[in-house]
Amino acid sequence: MEKLGGRSLNINRTLKLAALAACLSLTVWLSSGRAYSVIAFHEPARADNPAKAKAAFTAASKVFFSPRCANCHSPGDTPTQGDAMKPHDPEIARGPDGKGVEELSCNACHQDTNTDGEAMPPGVPDWHMPPADHKMPFQGISVGELCRRLKDPAQNGGRKTPKDSIKHMQTDAIVLWAWSPGSGRTTPALTHADFMKKLNEWAANGAACP
Repeated sequence: MEKLGGRSLNINRTLKLAALAACLSLTVWLSSGRAYSVIAFHEPARADNPAKAKAAFTAASKVFFSPRCANCHSPGDTPTQGDAMKPHDPEIARGPDGKGVEELSCNACHQDTNTDGEAMPPGVPDWHMPPADHKMPFQGISVGELCRRLKDPAQNGGRKTPKDSIKHMQTDAIVLWAWSPGSGRTTPALTHADFMKKLNEWAANGAACP
C-alpha cells in the first residue's frame, strides 16, 4: 500500500506489483486518506478435471452397453434382440438409412408404441438403427473407444461437441424408450436423470475419455 501526495503514480512499478499479486487487491489511496479504487486480480478458473470426466463417462457407459441401447447399435447390419442380445428374428438388414430395406422395414413390426405380450415387438415413432454411414456400434468395444466415437462427428451423426450428443440423448424418443420398454424388458442400470447427470459431469470437466 502506498500513500500518494502531489506526485503521479509510477505506472510501471504499479503494473509489476499487480502482476506479482495476481490473487490480491491493490488499494490506491489519495493524500486525504480516502480509498479511491480497488483493483482485484484473479486467476481464471479451469474446469477441466480429466479424472472426474473419465469416472463420469465410465458410469454413464452402463447405459450405452445396456441391451436396450446396444441391440440396435450392433457392429453388423443386423440388430440383436432381448436381454441375451441374440440375433434378430426375423433377420433384417440395416439399410442405408437404418430403417431396414423395402422387403422388410423396421416399422413393419415396430409400431409407434410397444405391442403388449411376451416377445412382442417394442415400439416408438421412427424406430430404426443408426444409418449405414455412421453405424456407431456399442457392442464389442471398450469404454474408451465408445467415448472417442461419441466425440467424433464422422461417427456420431455430425454432432460437433459432447453437448450436442448429450442433447440428442436427452430428448430423442428412441433413447427415452429404453426406460419404458414394456413387456418385462429390463431397463438400463441408471435412471435417465442419473444418466444425464453423469454425461453433463463428463462434458463439464473437459470430456476426457477413459
